[in-house]
Amino acid sequence: MIIAFAVALFHVLGLVSSIHALMSTRTSQGTIAWIISLNTFPYLAVPAYWVLGRNRFQGYVTARQSGDHEVHEFTSQVKDVIAKYREIDPVQGEAYRAGEKLARLPFMGGNKSELLIDGEATFSSILDGIDAARDYILFQFFIVKDDEIGRKVKSHLIAKANEGLRIYFLYDEVGCNKLPDSYMDELRAAGVEVYDFNTRKGAGNRFQINFRNHRKLVVVDGHSIWIGGHNVGDEYLGKSKKFGHWRDTHVRIDGPAAIAAQLSFMEDWHWATGTLPELNWTPKEDHDGNESVLIIPTGPADELETAMLMFVHAINSAKERIWITSPYFVPDEATMAALQLAGLRGVDVRILIPDEPDHLLVYLAAFSYFEDASSTGVKFYRYTKGFLHQKVMLVDDVAAAIGTANFDNRSFRLNFELTSVINDADFVVAVEQMLEQDFADSRLMTREDIDNKSFLFKLGVRLARLTSPIQ
Repeated sequence: MIIAFAVALFHVLGLVSSIHALMSTRTSQGTIAWIISLNTFPYLAVPAYWVLGRNRFQGYVTARQSGDHEVHEFTSQVKDVIAKYREIDPVQGEAYRAGEKLARLPFMGGNKSELLIDGEATFSSILDGIDAARDYILFQFFIVKDDEIGRKVKSHLIAKANEGLRIYFLYDEVGCNKLPDSYMDELRAAGVEVYDFNTRKGAGNRFQINFRNHRKLVVVDGHSIWIGGHNVGDEYLGKSKKFGHWRDTHVRIDGPAAIAAQLSFMEDWHWATGTLPELNWTPKEDHDGNESVLIIPTGPADELETAMLMFVHAINSAKERIWITSPYFVPDEATMAALQLAGLRGVDVRILIPDEPDHLLVYLAAFSYFEDASSTGVKFYRYTKGFLHQKVMLVDDVAAAIGTANFDNRSFRLNFELTSVINDADFVVAVEQMLEQDFADSRLMTREDIDNKSFLFKLGVRLARLTSPIQ
């Protein structure tokens, strides 16, 4: 009797969950996958759906829409201030305005950017920035490890806290699940305010583990920021026994754009802690900088699928070239179609992905996308000099994007991400030269990469493609 009741209950819950998936899941592939599994295998699928199935961070959405007067007024005041620094390229005005609407922030002039290639340059710059701080430091990473570089970062932050600086340290509890409590305890003992992002905050989010705060951001005094692909760990310095050389990219930006990135941090901080620390909100133009920069925060609390639309907009805007590098290439139908159309337009479309995988399903699925796109002129390169982890995009000779978003469903819909778009001829040339070297350290995929594989491998490729909506 009890077993029969449990079986019936699971099937009812599967039906109810199917209706919820139909009304809320953003992609048709994801909806179909969940509905089939919820009604066929409800005993496993129902718990999985309520832990992993949601792609809207409803708690964060509610907080944004709740009319919190203090936060709304604060955000409006900051946006009024930074609007005075808005700068639009008249030639690219229409394309840039669409980007601004996605970001809900303006392109801001008066910035100076420095391209940081690989871990040594990145952490050297970040640590120098921390040491030069005079008022406060905002520190946000998806992963922080208690290893050599992690302890070095901690010691620098503690030293600045001992000088009396205010330090706000925000981490993702899933990404940092192996970080020992003692690491945070030492920071707190020195006066550093340390909080996890608190994904499961709120009764309705108790079992919510599918969302991640994947942002990697450092802000110093509201004037300088660091954004990019590196987390805090020795492997990001090329010390991984498995991968060896770790290819990654960060950028340092000095100027008014720092205020826009700081606003993104403050929204996350307020969600995690319910507080709004007093910071500097007066933009400071860099004396040597004339770059126009857009900061694009994206995440599962956005009304639109901002990250996906950002990529599609860039691809559709490209007239001569669109180069994209990502460790995880699992696009949806819209982005795949945009790439195919760009290739058919004669745009130089290049996709750079790792040759050595760290996620098997992602590695296999990429072969299926090569089959779909290669006939339209899209070129796929596989990086062979270690592991490729950078998230970089180059559009014509107009703009370069460096940030935290991968080219996959998780970054498109489930992760909180942060991307900087830099409009400057010299910076674009620097990124172009960097990527040309990366292509030289890669191999161009050909039909033989698929045709010479076994039937079982090809079957695995197709099965991996079916899982792309939930990768």
